[in-house]
Amino acid sequence: MSEPTRPGAGVAPRVRAFAPGTFTFVAGIEDTCVYPPAHFAMAPLDEHELTGHDRAWREDLDTVAALGATALRYGVDWPRVHVAPGVFDWAVLDERLAYAASLGITVIADLVHYGTPTWLEQSFADPGYPAAVASFAGAFAGRYAGVVDHVTPLNEPITTASFAGLRGVWPPALTGWDGWTRVVLGIAAGLQQSVAAVRSANPDAVIVHVEASSLVTVASSAAPAAASSSRASALVAEAAMLEALGFLPTDLVLGRVDAMHPSHAWLLSHGASAAALDELVDGAVTIDVLGVNYYPDLSPRRLEDGPDGTVQHAHDRWTEGLVESLTRFDARYGLPMVVTETSIEGDDAVRSAWVRDSVVAVRSLADAGVDVRGWTWWPVFDFVDWSYASGGRNVEEFTVAPDVVAERTGSGRKTPYLRRMGLVRLEEQLDGTLARVPTAAAEAYRTAAG
Repeated sequence: MSEPTRPGAGVAPRVRAFAPGTFTFVAGIEDTCVYPPAHFAMAPLDEHELTGHDRAWREDLDTVAALGATALRYGVDWPRVHVAPGVFDWAVLDERLAYAASLGITVIADLVHYGTPTWLEQSFADPGYPAAVASFAGAFAGRYAGVVDHVTPLNEPITTASFAGLRGVWPPALTGWDGWTRVVLGIAAGLQQSVAAVRSANPDAVIVHVEASSLVTVASSAAPAAASSSRASALVAEAAMLEALGFLPTDLVLGRVDAMHPSHAWLLSHGASAAALDELVDGAVTIDVLGVNYYPDLSPRRLEDGPDGTVQHAHDRWTEGLVESLTRFDARYGLPMVVTETSIEGDDAVRSAWVRDSVVAVRSLADAGVDVRGWTWWPVFDFVDWSYASGGRNVEEFTVAPDVVAERTGSGRKTPYLRRMGLVRLEEQLDGTLARVPTAAAEAYRTAAG
């Protein structure tokens, strides 16, 4: 692949996002990019292609600017760009990132969003994964320094580990807690090496580490009355474990998981070696901004007994859960924070209400002294449900009602699987394209950002 003139030459410098004392309104374009190796039984899951963004990217970036967002979380499609070891195809990114910069948008580059290049046969569990992702991170950071200075090395380690290591949904399709541990250790090593590579290539880079909220409780019907129910007590213990594991990938990246860490012995019992954990302690890196992802009706979970074991039920905690999640991350890490994903599925009124209420909640926390510097609606426009790549099978950790699954996958729809979580609605056209239709929630965003 050729190396043309570095993109963005002559682009006017932008105001730095997330500076102390500022509050940044961010937009996010759904960018899940999972291309499975040929032997893996799933379809590609490329949201930029499925949502028509590859065709309408100029229109979509113009929409972000028109909304009043000054920053954009944007996926850079690692599986499509890193075509072979040491070989990169930058042509698409050169055009898009320069255009975003010309609009005055600060891009926060999502380097890895759930998928790896197909030549990494074992994906996140491949022995070559950490070096491969660091190679990409360094090459990207060097090429786009001054155009894109905000970098997220990997989106949601905890979610990646669940889909790729615990439940066998995405490559490398490992299962069980041993699989989870193997994927998490690979991710953590890759994150550390990526951060080091980015900082080496671009000393001005801002590392935005993004993690999902883990808010897990036990259904009231399952709570032990007086420690008399062993199963209920086990559910309480499982909820506590899941919440603790929600912080573990970040603890590993920051080098906190030494022999005294509460999860150290647990990791060893699930296949981690003491040497690997020691290497992560020695390789500790710093991050500049902590991104927290929270969905009011998806992030909070209740555990209940089911016929085949524990069942997770997502339930809506509205802004109470958002405040709790941010407060917990603040207490644990004391880092500047940004809400890097939030939205809700529903009609215009519900989504507009969440724009208003979540912004008020976050700004109230900032006014109370919590160092939270921004808020992101994700996604700007509707997206294709992840079950698409698995033939309609529910792939989430939590239960989804059969009627909801039927609605998303209904064969009577021209484009099944669309999730209505955007500020902009995707409307299916007779020619198969997806028109972009702003909703009342888009106006609510514009008002909040103004």
